[in-house]
Amino acid sequence: MNRKDRLIEDIQKLLNSYEGVKETKINPNLLAFMDEKTLMSIIDSLLTQKENAVDSDTQWLEKFKKHK
Repeated sequence: MNRKDRLIEDIQKLLNSYEGVKETKINPNLLAFMDEKTLMSIIDSLLTQKENAVDSDTQWLEKFKKHK
């Protein structure tokens, strides 16, 4: 497996790491035209979205704990 294939696989894994979301299947041919830099940018964006979601959830939990 080459590096681009691994990056595409990583993108699919990240998309499928959200709980309660229907599994995503990516046809590697759809992303094969992208260069590695673009694929890494997609991964970075997905990781940032996950991080922001966790931060948002943590902030909500902290507010909830204060009102308890």
